[in-house]
Amino acid sequence: MYILQQISFALLLATAGYLISQRITTIKQTIQLGKPLDRTDEPSIRLQTMLRIAFGQKKMFDRPIVGLLHFVVYAGFLLINIEVLEIILDGLLGTHRLFAPLLGESYPIFISFFEALALGVIFVCIVFLIRRNITHVNRLQADSHRELKGFPSLDANIILVSEIVLMLALLSMNATDSILQERGSEHYHFVGTFTFSEYFKPLFSTWTNTSLVIYERITWWFHIVGILGFAIYVSYSKHLHIFLAFPNTYFANLNPVGEMPNMPEVTKEVNIMLGLVEASPAEGEEIPRFGAKDIMDLTWKNLMDAYSCTECGRCTSQCPANLTGKALSPRKIMMDTRDRLEEVGANLRANKGVFVDDGKSLYGDYISAEELRACTTCNACVQECPILISPLDIIVSLRRYQIMEESNAPSSWNAMFSNIENNQAPWKFASSDRFNWADGIQE
Repeated sequence: MYILQQISFALLLATAGYLISQRITTIKQTIQLGKPLDRTDEPSIRLQTMLRIAFGQKKMFDRPIVGLLHFVVYAGFLLINIEVLEIILDGLLGTHRLFAPLLGESYPIFISFFEALALGVIFVCIVFLIRRNITHVNRLQADSHRELKGFPSLDANIILVSEIVLMLALLSMNATDSILQERGSEHYHFVGTFTFSEYFKPLFSTWTNTSLVIYERITWWFHIVGILGFAIYVSYSKHLHIFLAFPNTYFANLNPVGEMPNMPEVTKEVNIMLGLVEASPAEGEEIPRFGAKDIMDLTWKNLMDAYSCTECGRCTSQCPANLTGKALSPRKIMMDTRDRLEEVGANLRANKGVFVDDGKSLYGDYISAEELRACTTCNACVQECPILISPLDIIVSLRRYQIMEESNAPSSWNAMFSNIENNQAPWKFASSDRFNWADGIQE
C-alpha cells in the first residue's frame, strides 16, 4: 500500500511541478517583452528595502489592525510550509512523521506552534470574509469599483475559504493521528500530544481504527493536494504577490517618487536641435515610438508591477481623481495591464513563443483616454502601495503616447504645450514680460 502511495504521490508532485513551471515560463516570457531597465544599482539598499517592505510588511502596518491580521496570514503561510515539507517527504519516502525522531520531545511543540498559526489563519480569514461580504469595506466592493466585478471578487473569496478548509483539514488530520497514536495503531508511532488539535479529538473518539485511518489518509491527501493546487491557482490569481512581492520590492525605484524620467527619444531630439549631438540615423532605423501604446512599450518592471498587484485598492482609495468621481482607478490600471499580459501570454503559447499581432493594445482596448486624462500625477497611488508598485509610470507612459503620437489632448492642454515650447511658461506672454506684474509695487 505504501509503495502505491509513494508512486501516486511522486506522480502528483511531478504533475504539479510541470504545471507550475509552465506557468512560471509564461509569466517570465511576458515580463521579458518589456523594454530593458537597469535596476542593479545599490544592491545593499535594495536588499534592505525588500526585507523591510516585503518580508517585514512595513507599509501594511500603516493601518495597524489590518496590518496585524495580514501578518498572521503571511506568517502562517511561511511557517506552516515547514510542516508541508514533512508531508512531502513522508509521501515520497513512505514514512510517517519523518521529523519526529529528529526533533524528539521538541516535535509536539513545533506542531502545536503550527496549529496555533493555523487557528490564527482561520480567524483572520473569517474576519476578511466578513469585511468583504458583510461590513462591505468600500475599496473591496465590486458595486463601487467596476474592476472588481466577476472573477476578482470571486477570487478573493475562493482564496479565503480555501485557506480555512485547508487549515481545518490540517487540525482534524492531527487529531485523528493523535488518537491512532494513543491506540498504538500500526504506522502511527507515538510522538507526543498536540495542543490545539486535542480539542478536535472528541469528534472522532468513537470511531474505529479503520475509520480513523481512512479519514486521516483522506485529510493527509486533501491537505497536500490542496497545497499543490493552491500553488498552481495562485499563479493565476492576485495572490501571485505572495511570491513576486520580494523581487518587485527589490527592483523598486529608489529615486524620489515625484521624479519623472525624461524620455530618451525626446532628449535626443532636443540635443540635436541644440547642436549638442549630430543626427546620424542608422540605415533602416525605425522611428522611435513616443510613450507606450501596448505592454511591449512599457518596461519589464512595469509588467512585473502588474503581476505583483495585490488588488488591495489602497491606491484607488487615496486617488483624488477617483474620490471626485473621475473614471480613473489606479488599481484598474494595474489589473488591465495584467489582463493584457495574460492575453499576450496566451498568444505566445498558441504561436510557439512568437507574438502574432492580434490587433489589440493596452491603450484603447483596456485603458481609455478619459482615465489617463483624469490623473493629476500626485503620486498618492505610489505612496500608498504596500509593495512599491507605481501605477503612475504606466499612466504617464500611455499618456505620452496619447498626446505625442495621437495629438489627442484637450485644446487647453495644447495651448499650454505651445506656450511652454515658445515662451518657456504656461502663459501666453514673452519671457521678457514675466515680471511686469511687479511694476508699480511699492517697496
